[in-house]
Amino acid sequence: MLIGVPAEVKPHEYRVALVPSGVRALVESGHRVIVQAGAGRGSGIDDADYARAGARIAPDAAAVFGEADLVVKVKEPQPEEWPLLREGQLLFAYLHLAPDPRLARALLDRKVIGIAYETIELPDRSLPLLTPMSEVAGRMSIQAGARALENVSGGRGVLLSGVPGVEPAKVVVLGGGVVGSNAARVAAGMGADVTILDVNVQRLRDLDNLFGGRVRTVASNRYSVEAALAEADLVIGAVLVVGARTPRLVTRQMLRLMKRGAVIVDVAVDQGGCVETTRPTTHADPMYEVDGVVHYCVANMPGAVARTSTFALTNATLPYIRKLADRGYAKAMREDPALARGLNVWLGQCTHAAVARDLGLDYLPVERALEGTEV
Repeated sequence: MLIGVPAEVKPHEYRVALVPSGVRALVESGHRVIVQAGAGRGSGIDDADYARAGARIAPDAAAVFGEADLVVKVKEPQPEEWPLLREGQLLFAYLHLAPDPRLARALLDRKVIGIAYETIELPDRSLPLLTPMSEVAGRMSIQAGARALENVSGGRGVLLSGVPGVEPAKVVVLGGGVVGSNAARVAAGMGADVTILDVNVQRLRDLDNLFGGRVRTVASNRYSVEAALAEADLVIGAVLVVGARTPRLVTRQMLRLMKRGAVIVDVAVDQGGCVETTRPTTHADPMYEVDGVVHYCVANMPGAVARTSTFALTNATLPYIRKLADRGYAKAMREDPALARGLNVWLGQCTHAAVARDLGLDYLPVERALEGTEV
Protein backbone atom coordinates (compact mmCIF):
# COMPACT_ATOMS: atom_id res chain seq x y z
CA MET A 1 0.00 0.00 0.00
CA LEU A 2 1.13 3.56 -0.67
CA ILE A 3 0.81 5.67 2.49
CA GLY A 4 0.83 9.45 2.16
CA VAL A 5 1.77 11.98 4.83
CA PRO A 6 0.86 15.57 3.89
CA ALA A 7 1.99 18.65 5.77
CA GLU A 8 -0.65 19.94 8.19
CA VAL A 9 -2.25 23.21 7.10
CA LYS A 10 -4.49 24.06 10.07
CA PRO A 11 -3.26 27.38 11.53
CA HIS A 12 -0.34 26.90 13.92
CA GLU A 13 -0.45 23.12 13.62
CA TYR A 14 3.13 21.88 13.83
CA ARG A 15 2.57 18.16 14.32
CA VAL A 16 3.07 15.53 11.64
CA ALA A 17 1.26 12.20 11.35
CA LEU A 18 4.27 9.89 11.06
CA VAL A 19 7.85 9.95 12.30
CA PRO A 20 10.85 8.36 10.50
CA SER A 21 10.82 5.24 12.66
CA GLY A 22 7.22 4.65 11.57
CA VAL A 23 8.21 5.13 7.93
CA ARG A 24 10.96 2.57 8.29
CA ALA A 25 8.62 0.03 9.91
CA LEU A 26 6.14 0.41 7.06
CA VAL A 27 8.80 0.23 4.34
CA GLU A 28 10.31 -2.87 5.92
CA SER A 29 6.84 -4.45 5.75
CA GLY A 30 6.80 -3.90 2.00
CA HIS A 31 4.79 -0.67 1.79
CA ARG A 32 5.70 2.63 0.19
CA VAL A 33 5.54 5.98 1.96
CA ILE A 34 5.36 9.44 0.40
CA VAL A 35 5.91 12.48 2.64
CA GLN A 36 5.29 16.08 1.64
CA ALA A 37 8.40 18.24 1.72
CA GLY A 38 8.64 20.11 5.02
CA ALA A 39 5.89 18.09 6.71
CA GLY A 40 8.03 17.31 9.74
CA ARG A 41 9.75 20.66 10.12
CA GLY A 42 7.52 21.88 12.96
CA SER A 43 8.32 18.72 14.93
CA GLY A 44 12.06 19.01 14.34
CA ILE A 45 12.17 16.32 11.65
CA ASP A 46 13.98 17.03 8.37
CA ASP A 47 13.10 15.69 4.94
CA ALA A 48 16.47 13.92 4.96
CA ASP A 49 15.40 11.97 8.06
CA TYR A 50 12.36 10.67 6.18
CA ALA A 51 14.39 9.90 3.08
CA ARG A 52 16.91 7.88 5.09
CA ALA A 53 14.00 5.90 6.56
CA GLY A 54 12.85 5.02 3.03
CA ALA A 55 10.20 7.64 2.24
CA ARG A 56 9.90 9.46 -1.06
CA ILE A 57 9.65 13.23 -0.65
CA ALA A 58 6.82 14.86 -2.62
CA PRO A 59 6.87 18.53 -3.61
CA ASP A 60 3.33 19.40 -2.52
CA ALA A 61 0.07 18.16 -1.03
CA ALA A 62 -1.46 17.46 -4.43
CA ALA A 63 1.22 14.86 -5.11
CA VAL A 64 0.61 13.16 -1.76
CA PHE A 65 -3.18 13.07 -2.00
CA GLY A 66 -3.04 12.25 -5.69
CA GLU A 67 -0.98 9.08 -5.23
CA ALA A 68 -1.68 7.73 -1.75
CA ASP A 69 -4.03 4.83 -1.08
CA LEU A 70 -4.04 5.76 2.61
CA VAL A 71 -3.64 9.37 3.72
CA VAL A 72 -2.49 9.72 7.33
CA LYS A 73 -2.99 13.11 8.96
CA VAL A 74 -3.16 14.67 12.40
CA LYS A 75 -5.99 17.19 12.09
CA GLU A 76 -9.12 16.99 9.98
CA PRO A 77 -8.81 18.01 6.32
CA GLN A 78 -9.12 21.75 5.87
CA PRO A 79 -11.33 23.25 3.11
CA GLU A 80 -8.36 23.69 0.77
CA GLU A 81 -7.63 19.96 1.09
CA TRP A 82 -11.16 18.72 0.39
CA PRO A 83 -10.83 18.84 -3.42
CA LEU A 84 -7.67 16.70 -3.19
CA LEU A 85 -9.50 13.72 -1.66
CA ARG A 86 -10.45 10.88 -4.00
CA GLU A 87 -13.35 8.46 -4.01
CA GLY A 88 -12.41 5.26 -2.17
CA GLN A 89 -9.30 6.81 -0.61
CA LEU A 90 -8.57 5.88 3.00
CA LEU A 91 -8.26 8.84 5.37
CA PHE A 92 -6.93 8.25 8.90
CA ALA A 93 -6.91 11.31 11.18
CA TYR A 94 -8.70 13.17 13.94
CA LEU A 95 -12.01 14.07 12.25
CA HIS A 96 -14.37 15.44 14.96
CA LEU A 97 -17.32 15.39 12.56
CA ALA A 98 -20.24 15.82 14.97
CA PRO A 99 -19.79 19.60 15.43
CA ASP A 100 -18.67 20.20 11.83
CA PRO A 101 -21.43 19.49 9.28
CA ARG A 102 -19.49 21.14 6.43
CA LEU A 103 -16.56 18.78 6.84
CA ALA A 104 -18.85 15.78 7.20
CA ARG A 105 -20.68 16.72 4.00
CA ALA A 106 -17.36 17.22 2.16
CA LEU A 107 -16.12 13.75 3.15
CA LEU A 108 -19.45 12.18 2.23
CA ASP A 109 -19.52 13.98 -1.13
CA ARG A 110 -15.93 12.94 -1.91
CA LYS A 111 -16.87 9.33 -0.96
CA VAL A 112 -13.74 8.75 1.08
CA ILE A 113 -13.35 6.05 3.71
CA GLY A 114 -12.78 8.15 6.82
CA ILE A 115 -11.46 6.57 10.02
CA ALA A 116 -11.35 8.87 13.04
CA TYR A 117 -8.63 8.49 15.66
CA GLU A 118 -10.98 9.78 18.35
CA THR A 119 -13.64 7.08 17.98
CA ILE A 120 -11.39 4.00 18.00
CA GLU A 121 -12.52 2.44 21.26
CA LEU A 122 -11.24 -0.61 23.14
CA PRO A 123 -13.57 -3.03 25.00
CA ASP A 124 -12.83 -1.24 28.28
CA ARG A 125 -14.13 1.97 26.61
CA SER A 126 -10.69 3.57 26.58
CA LEU A 127 -9.69 5.61 23.53
CA PRO A 128 -6.11 4.62 22.61
CA LEU A 129 -5.57 7.25 19.91
CA LEU A 130 -7.24 10.10 21.76
CA THR A 131 -5.54 9.38 25.08
CA PRO A 132 -2.01 10.67 24.29
CA MET A 133 -3.29 13.99 22.97
CA SER A 134 -5.78 14.25 25.84
CA GLU A 135 -2.88 13.83 28.24
CA VAL A 136 -1.01 16.65 26.51
CA ALA A 137 -4.06 18.92 26.28
CA GLY A 138 -5.04 18.32 29.89
CA ARG A 139 -1.60 19.28 31.14
CA MET A 140 -1.36 22.24 28.77
CA SER A 141 -4.78 23.53 29.87
CA ILE A 142 -3.35 24.53 33.23
CA GLN A 143 -0.41 26.33 31.62
CA ALA A 144 -2.83 28.16 29.33
CA GLY A 145 -5.19 28.94 32.20
CA ALA A 146 -2.38 30.28 34.34
CA ARG A 147 -1.36 32.69 31.56
CA ALA A 148 -4.96 33.73 30.95
CA LEU A 149 -5.39 34.56 34.64
CA GLU A 150 -2.65 37.18 34.39
CA ASN A 151 -3.81 40.80 34.26
CA VAL A 152 -2.15 41.33 30.88
CA SER A 153 -4.49 38.68 29.45
CA GLY A 154 -7.59 40.21 31.02
CA GLY A 155 -7.63 37.73 33.90
CA ARG A 156 -8.13 38.29 37.63
CA GLY A 157 -4.42 38.56 38.36
CA VAL A 158 -4.36 35.38 40.41
CA LEU A 159 -1.33 33.10 40.82
CA LEU A 160 -2.38 29.44 40.76
CA SER A 161 -0.23 28.49 43.72
CA GLY A 162 -0.86 31.58 45.81
CA VAL A 163 1.96 32.60 48.18
CA PRO A 164 2.34 32.34 51.95
CA GLY A 165 -0.50 34.32 53.45
CA VAL A 166 -2.51 34.45 50.20
CA GLU A 167 -4.82 31.61 49.17
CA PRO A 168 -4.22 29.71 45.92
CA ALA A 169 -6.46 29.85 42.88
CA LYS A 170 -9.58 27.72 42.82
CA VAL A 171 -9.52 25.41 39.80
CA VAL A 172 -12.69 23.58 38.73
CA VAL A 173 -12.38 20.66 36.32
CA LEU A 174 -15.56 19.60 34.53
CA GLY A 175 -15.03 15.94 33.67
CA GLY A 176 -12.81 13.36 35.30
CA GLY A 177 -11.52 11.51 32.23
CA VAL A 178 -8.04 11.66 30.73
CA VAL A 179 -8.07 15.41 30.10
CA GLY A 180 -9.58 16.19 33.48
CA SER A 181 -7.30 13.94 35.51
CA ASN A 182 -4.20 15.31 33.78
CA ALA A 183 -5.36 18.89 34.30
CA ALA A 184 -6.02 18.17 37.98
CA ARG A 185 -2.60 16.54 38.35
CA VAL A 186 -0.78 19.61 37.08
CA ALA A 187 -3.00 22.11 38.94
CA ALA A 188 -2.64 20.26 42.23
CA GLY A 189 1.10 19.94 41.64
CA MET A 190 1.30 23.72 41.29
CA GLY A 191 -0.50 24.15 44.60
CA ALA A 192 -3.95 25.17 43.35
CA ASP A 193 -7.19 24.35 45.16
CA VAL A 194 -8.71 21.76 42.78
CA THR A 195 -12.24 20.37 42.45
CA ILE A 196 -13.24 17.74 39.86
CA LEU A 197 -16.89 17.22 38.86
CA ASP A 198 -18.08 14.11 37.04
CA VAL A 199 -21.39 12.26 36.61
CA ASN A 200 -19.72 8.88 37.26
CA VAL A 201 -19.41 8.38 41.02
CA GLN A 202 -17.13 5.35 40.59
CA ARG A 203 -14.77 7.52 38.55
CA LEU A 204 -14.79 10.05 41.38
CA ARG A 205 -13.85 7.28 43.81
CA ASP A 206 -10.96 6.30 41.56
CA LEU A 207 -9.79 9.91 41.36
CA ASP A 208 -10.04 10.31 45.13
CA ASN A 209 -7.78 7.28 45.53
CA LEU A 210 -5.44 8.48 42.77
CA PHE A 211 -4.91 11.89 44.30
CA GLY A 212 -4.96 10.75 47.91
CA GLY A 213 -7.38 13.47 48.97
CA ARG A 214 -5.36 16.30 47.40
CA VAL A 215 -8.34 17.25 45.20
CA ARG A 216 -12.05 17.45 45.97
CA THR A 217 -14.47 15.31 43.99
CA VAL A 218 -18.10 16.34 43.47
CA ALA A 219 -20.98 14.60 41.69
CA SER A 220 -21.88 16.71 38.68
CA ASN A 221 -25.36 18.17 38.28
CA ARG A 222 -26.67 21.62 37.44
CA TYR A 223 -26.69 22.72 41.08
CA SER A 224 -23.13 21.57 41.80
CA VAL A 225 -21.83 23.06 38.54
CA GLU A 226 -23.35 26.45 39.35
CA ALA A 227 -21.93 26.35 42.88
CA ALA A 228 -18.46 25.49 41.55
CA LEU A 229 -18.55 28.20 38.89
CA ALA A 230 -19.31 30.85 41.51
CA GLU A 231 -16.11 29.97 43.38
CA ALA A 232 -13.81 29.29 40.44
CA ASP A 233 -10.87 31.31 39.24
CA LEU A 234 -10.14 28.81 36.46
CA VAL A 235 -12.55 26.32 34.86
CA ILE A 236 -11.30 23.48 32.66
CA GLY A 237 -13.86 22.00 30.25
CA ALA A 238 -12.90 18.33 29.97
CA VAL A 239 -16.15 16.63 28.98
CA LEU A 240 -16.28 13.94 26.28
CA VAL A 241 -18.99 11.78 24.72
CA VAL A 242 -17.30 9.53 22.15
CA GLY A 243 -18.03 10.70 18.61
CA ALA A 244 -20.88 12.98 19.68
CA ARG A 245 -21.16 16.71 20.17
CA THR A 246 -20.14 17.63 23.70
CA PRO A 247 -23.08 18.43 26.01
CA ARG A 248 -23.16 22.06 27.12
CA LEU A 249 -22.79 22.09 30.88
CA VAL A 250 -22.17 25.83 31.18
CA THR A 251 -24.75 28.21 29.69
CA ARG A 252 -24.16 31.87 28.98
CA GLN A 253 -26.48 32.72 31.84
CA MET A 254 -24.17 30.80 34.20
CA LEU A 255 -21.28 33.10 33.31
CA ARG A 256 -22.99 35.75 35.45
CA LEU A 257 -22.24 33.58 38.48
CA MET A 258 -18.50 33.76 37.82
CA LYS A 259 -16.00 36.29 39.08
CA ARG A 260 -14.96 39.04 36.69
CA GLY A 261 -11.66 38.01 35.10
CA ALA A 262 -12.18 34.30 35.80
CA VAL A 263 -10.98 32.00 33.02
CA ILE A 264 -12.50 29.11 31.08
CA VAL A 265 -10.24 26.76 29.11
CA ASP A 266 -12.58 24.57 27.05
CA VAL A 267 -10.51 21.59 25.94
CA ALA A 268 -13.71 20.04 24.55
CA VAL A 269 -13.82 22.66 21.78
CA ASP A 270 -12.91 20.04 19.12
CA GLN A 271 -16.26 18.36 19.76
CA GLY A 272 -18.20 21.61 20.02
CA GLY A 273 -17.30 22.60 23.58
CA CYS A 274 -19.05 22.14 26.92
CA VAL A 275 -19.61 25.89 27.34
CA GLU A 276 -22.33 27.67 25.38
CA THR A 277 -20.05 30.63 24.63
CA THR A 278 -17.19 28.49 23.32
CA ARG A 279 -15.97 29.13 19.78
CA PRO A 280 -12.75 27.75 18.27
CA THR A 281 -9.67 29.94 18.46
CA THR A 282 -6.07 29.59 17.31
CA HIS A 283 -2.67 29.78 18.95
CA ALA A 284 -2.20 33.15 17.23
CA ASP A 285 -5.33 34.60 18.83
CA PRO A 286 -6.28 32.18 21.61
CA MET A 287 -8.44 34.22 23.97
CA TYR A 288 -11.60 36.31 23.97
CA GLU A 289 -13.91 37.69 26.65
CA VAL A 290 -17.63 37.16 27.16
CA ASP A 291 -19.51 38.82 30.02
CA GLY A 292 -16.28 39.49 31.90
CA VAL A 293 -15.03 35.88 31.64
CA VAL A 294 -11.87 35.10 29.64
CA HIS A 295 -12.23 32.14 27.25
CA TYR A 296 -9.31 30.10 25.91
CA CYS A 297 -10.61 27.71 23.23
CA VAL A 298 -7.73 26.67 20.98
CA ALA A 299 -8.86 23.71 18.91
CA ASN A 300 -5.43 22.10 18.51
CA MET A 301 -3.68 22.74 21.81
CA PRO A 302 -1.13 19.88 21.49
CA GLY A 303 0.09 21.42 18.22
CA ALA A 304 1.99 24.00 20.27
CA VAL A 305 4.26 21.30 21.71
CA ALA A 306 4.58 19.51 18.41
CA ARG A 307 7.63 17.34 19.00
CA THR A 308 6.26 15.80 22.19
CA SER A 309 2.82 15.42 20.64
CA THR A 310 4.01 13.98 17.33
CA PHE A 311 6.05 11.21 18.90
CA ALA A 312 3.34 10.41 21.46
CA LEU A 313 0.72 10.23 18.72
CA THR A 314 2.77 8.05 16.38
CA ASN A 315 3.45 5.61 19.22
CA ALA A 316 -0.32 5.10 19.39
CA THR A 317 -1.31 5.27 15.73
CA LEU A 318 1.43 3.19 14.08
CA PRO A 319 0.01 -0.23 15.05
CA TYR A 320 -3.32 0.73 13.46
CA ILE A 321 -1.65 2.16 10.35
CA ARG A 322 0.21 -1.12 9.95
CA LYS A 323 -3.02 -3.13 10.29
CA LEU A 324 -4.74 -1.03 7.63
CA ALA A 325 -1.75 -1.28 5.28
CA ASP A 326 -1.00 -4.98 5.84
CA ARG A 327 -4.55 -6.32 5.69
CA GLY A 328 -6.66 -3.69 3.95
CA TYR A 329 -9.29 -1.75 5.84
CA ALA A 330 -12.10 -4.33 5.60
CA LYS A 331 -10.12 -7.29 6.91
CA ALA A 332 -8.41 -5.14 9.53
CA MET A 333 -11.77 -3.93 10.85
CA ARG A 334 -13.32 -7.38 10.85
CA GLU A 335 -10.42 -8.62 12.95
CA ASP A 336 -10.30 -5.57 15.26
CA PRO A 337 -13.66 -4.26 16.54
CA ALA A 338 -11.90 -1.29 18.17
CA LEU A 339 -10.62 -0.16 14.77
CA ALA A 340 -14.07 -0.73 13.24
CA ARG A 341 -15.51 1.78 15.73
CA GLY A 342 -13.25 4.36 14.13
CA LEU A 343 -15.04 4.19 10.77
CA ASN A 344 -17.09 7.40 10.49
CA VAL A 345 -17.79 7.73 6.76
CA TRP A 346 -17.74 5.13 4.01
CA LEU A 347 -18.24 5.86 0.33
CA GLY A 348 -20.85 8.55 0.91
CA GLN A 349 -22.56 7.10 3.96
CA CYS A 350 -22.22 7.81 7.70
CA THR A 351 -21.14 4.76 9.70
CA HIS A 352 -20.95 6.19 13.23
CA ALA A 353 -24.23 6.33 15.15
CA ALA A 354 -23.42 9.39 17.28
CA VAL A 355 -22.19 11.41 14.30
CA ALA A 356 -25.27 10.47 12.27
CA ARG A 357 -27.58 11.40 15.14
CA ASP A 358 -25.97 14.77 15.80
CA LEU A 359 -25.86 15.73 12.12
CA GLY A 360 -29.25 14.32 11.14
CA LEU A 361 -27.73 11.84 8.67
CA ASP A 362 -28.82 8.35 7.72
CA TYR A 363 -26.80 5.75 9.60
CA LEU A 364 -25.21 2.69 8.03
CA PRO A 365 -23.82 0.19 10.58
CA VAL A 366 -20.17 -0.66 10.03
CA GLU A 367 -20.98 -4.36 9.72
CA ARG A 368 -23.23 -3.66 6.74
CA ALA A 369 -20.64 -1.40 5.13
CA LEU A 370 -18.06 -4.16 5.32
CA GLU A 371 -20.33 -6.91 3.97
CA GLY A 372 -18.76 -8.36 0.86
CA THR A 373 -15.89 -5.84 0.93
CA GLU A 374 -12.54 -7.49 0.31
CA VAL A 375 -10.23 -4.44 0.26
